[in-house]
Amino acid sequence: MRRRVGISALADVFQLWVTMGLAAATWWPIYQSDAFLVLVVAAIVLGTLIAVVGAAFRWPAWMVFLVTTAVFALVGVPLAVPGKAILGVFPSLDGLLDLFSGVALGWKQLLTITLPVGDYQALLVPVLVLLLVGTVVSASIALRAHFGELAALPPVLVFLAGIAFGSVHAQAPVFLGLAMLLTSVSWVSWWRWRRRRAAARRLDRAEIPSDRRFAVEARTLLGSLVILAITVVGSMAAVAAAPPPGERQVLRAAVVQPFDPRDYASPLSGFRRYLREDRSDEVMLRVNGLPADARIRIATLDSYDGVVYSVGSATVDSASGTFVRLPSRIDESSAGDEHLGLEIEVVDYTGVWLPTVGRLEDVQFRGTDAASLENGFAYNTVSGTAVDIPGVRAGDRYRLDAVLPAETSLASLRNAVPGSADVPRAAEAPEELQTALDGYVAGVEGAGARLLAAIDGLRANGYISHGLADDEPASRSGHSLDRISELFSGTRMVGDAEQYAVAAALMANRLGFPARVVVGFAPESAGSAATTVVHGSDISAWIEVDTAQSGWVAVDPVPPLRPIPDALPDEPAPVSRPESIVPPVADRPDPREEQTDPDTTAEEPVASDAALEVLLQVLRVGGLSLLVILIALAPFLLVIGAKARRRHLRRTAGSTLARIRGGWDEFADLVVDHGLAAPPSATRSELAAAVGTLPSRVLAAVVDRAVFAPGDPAKADADRVWVAVDELRSSMDNGKSRRERLRTLVSVRSLGGVAVTQLLRRRGGGRA
Repeated sequence: MRRRVGISALADVFQLWVTMGLAAATWWPIYQSDAFLVLVVAAIVLGTLIAVVGAAFRWPAWMVFLVTTAVFALVGVPLAVPGKAILGVFPSLDGLLDLFSGVALGWKQLLTITLPVGDYQALLVPVLVLLLVGTVVSASIALRAHFGELAALPPVLVFLAGIAFGSVHAQAPVFLGLAMLLTSVSWVSWWRWRRRRAAARRLDRAEIPSDRRFAVEARTLLGSLVILAITVVGSMAAVAAAPPPGERQVLRAAVVQPFDPRDYASPLSGFRRYLREDRSDEVMLRVNGLPADARIRIATLDSYDGVVYSVGSATVDSASGTFVRLPSRIDESSAGDEHLGLEIEVVDYTGVWLPTVGRLEDVQFRGTDAASLENGFAYNTVSGTAVDIPGVRAGDRYRLDAVLPAETSLASLRNAVPGSADVPRAAEAPEELQTALDGYVAGVEGAGARLLAAIDGLRANGYISHGLADDEPASRSGHSLDRISELFSGTRMVGDAEQYAVAAALMANRLGFPARVVVGFAPESAGSAATTVVHGSDISAWIEVDTAQSGWVAVDPVPPLRPIPDALPDEPAPVSRPESIVPPVADRPDPREEQTDPDTTAEEPVASDAALEVLLQVLRVGGLSLLVILIALAPFLLVIGAKARRRHLRRTAGSTLARIRGGWDEFADLVVDHGLAAPPSATRSELAAAVGTLPSRVLAAVVDRAVFAPGDPAKADADRVWVAVDELRSSMDNGKSRRERLRTLVSVRSLGGVAVTQLLRRRGGGRA
């Protein structure tokens, strides 16, 4: 294939850069870093140079592939793995290993990490591969292939890949989509115009008037603009008619996340194992920089099924159950003013749940297992729970950068209003708890004041017993509904933080406050300047309630440690008192009977007809698919409709002579659409001779006689002319493939100029 150089090649390169730049813009929300911008520019420029040199020296495809691979290896590390580049420029051995492993593994890792990823590890490798290879392929097609319009496909594929790997929240989707559509269609139209002009130049210039050549080229340009306008208007109409139902569906939403908390036991289920005699005095952690009264979070639990409080929910979509990797620092400056830098050493603590403090901003692992711990780290920003999939064990160390939220006193909840946080619906509280709650909040007005009264009631009436020592009253472990019912049904309320936290969360839910349980350590801090030693006996649990004023607020419902009184008889003996006559009081309703508990439960979903849902979904998908197909076929349908309209006007012209002329004009347009060569400005006889069939010569003679003979032609002559035109159409289609017949049907060669103006009037005559 001949090399294309000059203005045309420069125009192709320019259009390639524009389309590939728009395609790269869809990847910006994924990275959002300066390293990404440098990579985009370098990949597009280098890919263009490889394609241009390959076209200039006529390299075979395998040579272009080898050169592209070599350039990828040379520049890939400083561009896609900048942290492992020597002096920031030269590739290192570790960098090359990460580079080529990222070609195979980076795609999955990119879907299991929170956005934006910046230049974290080797996650820039996938976009480098797409941009470099896409630019090389697209530029090579534009410069070397016969059908150069196929060069628009690689940028479109990169564009679609950016959407698929991106976030469910699109950024400027309408602008980017329309811009990509316009530039791609413009590039294709540009190639079609170039091919048409080249075909025209191959004809004998001396026999084609200059005004005729200009009309052909102008008609082609006008057709391209019309197609662009139809495409844009059709796309906007489709978006307006069928807007997206919500968040867009991307690969990130469908891929299995690296950590599912439901595969692990709830940390609250193992609450008392920290309090056994053999573990209560064991050192779990050593923490440097822990402020006074600060608590260490193990996990936040927001899903209760009546048996266990867990992280996330297996029955409904819960944001707290989604854990992703953190590629960069989180900005939590809005959570509080006290910034912490903590050094944590793991001693006897083990498990996947990583202890944290406050709102995590960054974590850095130390020691020999730092790389493994970093790769296994995942975090949930909704609940503030961190995990490490390999699990931490003795000797592991890490540094936390966090923000400690401002402490909210219990008294400040008096005027609190329930927030709107979304938590999974909890199991219905037992009747004993509801009865106790009614007693705590009797006569109290206001949601916040009622919550405060419920917490005060728990703390005032409850006693602490783990049931592990011989001198402690019996206290069964667990936090199922029957255990919570037992907590309120005896003559004494005996339990520990496990039961009181769950009971408080159920009460808060019943009062209208979204609530969740937090399990962690509550050590006596040695101060930020010293090391705090965390023992197993420091294990605790508390709740967080969501308020409209302050967001999630930590509340400790655990009663203070105090002596437990002896058990009272289940049915105390009645005490006889002298009977006294009390005058009846005026009839008035009991205020407690008028009070209604806030509706804190979501309405039960109405059972839907599965068959109807499937049918509606099929109809919806079918309707959208049909709309897309119609938009894609709109330019072709417009051409077919224009030709049908032109044929109708000619066949129903006002006079017999005009119908005969229209029949000949229809035949002449058929000759043009079928691509048959005819002399410029040919007479009817010359055109019939160029077709080379006897029926065409007969038709030319009949039309000439009708036009030039004295008197008006008979109406039957017009009918015979149109019958002959239909027969000639069939004869010209004989022997052609279905594809060739379709190309003839949608050809725009015969449209334009006078033919277009004829479509705008009700009746028209033929061409002279």
